[in-house]
Amino acid sequence: MSIDRTDSARPLNVLRIDSSARGPESTTRRLTGDLIASLEAKHGALQVVERDVSDTVTPLLDADWVNANFTDPEARSEAQRAALAHSDQLVAELKAADIVVVGVPIYNFGIPAALKAWVDQIARARETFRYTENGPEGLLKGKKGYIVAASGGVAIGSDADFATTHMKFVLGFIGISDVTVFGAGQQVADEAAHEKAQSEIAAIAA
Repeated sequence: MSIDRTDSARPLNVLRIDSSARGPESTTRRLTGDLIASLEAKHGALQVVERDVSDTVTPLLDADWVNANFTDPEARSEAQRAALAHSDQLVAELKAADIVVVGVPIYNFGIPAALKAWVDQIARARETFRYTENGPEGLLKGKKGYIVAASGGVAIGSDADFATTHMKFVLGFIGISDVTVFGAGQQVADEAAHEKAQSEIAAIAA
């Protein structure tokens, strides 16, 4: 696990992102909880920030947001700062995290709309990535990422899985390149898929 932190004595900061519309019945939500427990067993006490994007309205990007984002921070008006306030909070949660855990249910081969809205709010030039002469460079390096996926009929990692590949690319784009994927795929046909994913997650603490 490649985590960079200057104070090794403090608890690890974990950002847990859930996105399933199924609430407590969600496979991904139960598995992200299992993963947090395994990480705690391995690393000791954790500081966990929970962000359930299915339970809160994440604003969609609009013209006011885009104009504010492309305005130099020191030149932003009060209205522009207000337009970016929610995004600023989400970005701050990411920056503070040592470990990022993302629950990704696969809906129609991709990620939920609520999770896509979160991605749009945190993928910000000068905040989570920057443009260089060699192309974009992620700024959130030294963090560990976990993607916890679940599906009814799609095999995790298959050509039909545009969800985990999407999220892995997004995390890498903002600098989180060390990403592990756990998945309970094809649960309709594989009754043991959830249990298999739980076993893989439990092995972290071994």
